[in-house]
Amino acid sequence: MTTSRKRSQFTVRELRTDAELSLCAQLDHTYLTDYVWQTDMREENDQTVVRFRSVRLPRTMSAIYPRDRDNLLRSWEKRDCFLVAASGDVLLGYINMRIGADRSKAWIQDLVIDKPFRRRRIASALLEQAARWASLHQIQHLTIEMQTKNFPGMQFARAQGFVFCGFNDHHYANQDIALFFGKNL
Repeated sequence: MTTSRKRSQFTVRELRTDAELSLCAQLDHTYLTDYVWQTDMREENDQTVVRFRSVRLPRTMSAIYPRDRDNLLRSWEKRDCFLVAASGDVLLGYINMRIGADRSKAWIQDLVIDKPFRRRRIASALLEQAARWASLHQIQHLTIEMQTKNFPGMQFARAQGFVFCGFNDHHYANQDIALFFGKNL
């Protein structure tokens, strides 16, 4: 698939070599955010109440990706679907997806666009092709994970039709909370 936006041409394709994996790990995984989802959990009588709310930060924060290079490379050894967006020999971004044990659900663990190439619909193209791949493999539901501070990612997921469907309060190695957004195909 070739897509043209803002005078940039790129192709979404399957990962070809382990050398490309290494290049993906070198992309700029940081992101800027002005908002976070703040978590509030209370136990009252026989119930636990969990609330998430958007909180504006006093200044823009540069957030660090929750997986370091070694963890990324290790987790990618078990990949089911790994697509890259490339312009010639330059990798612009990637999406990594794993199929669940029941084979009807898939988890998008990573969706990263290198900083200089963001806001050019590359993430949308990667997600669209990952959904197409999932449909061809009889996947019925996609889930995408992200940190509570990845407000730009949350907005993107919602714009793509994903809805909040859960969380894990110690999901990442750095103990950050993971939020899950899901979508039926």
